[in-house]
Amino acid sequence: MDTVERATTAGEKITDAEAARDELQAALAGVGITLPSLGLDGPSLAADAPRPLVELGRCAPDVARRLAAALRCTGRER
Repeated sequence: MDTVERATTAGEKITDAEAARDELQAALAGVGITLPSLGLDGPSLAADAPRPLVELGRCAPDVARRLAAALRCTGRER
């Protein structure tokens, strides 16, 4: 694989990770939850062939409980 091809693939992976982050952020906002540290993990983007990770970050205990409750509700709908 040449450098241009690798860069395109890397860019696509990062764009996909950004889209996944945005989808999660919107879904959480839909149930009234904000994770202030939600973002992409910097070190996972730094490699020549990045493997982007979405970092959920930190949240207060009340937010963690609301997130757990939202997940439990969603699990019942399946």
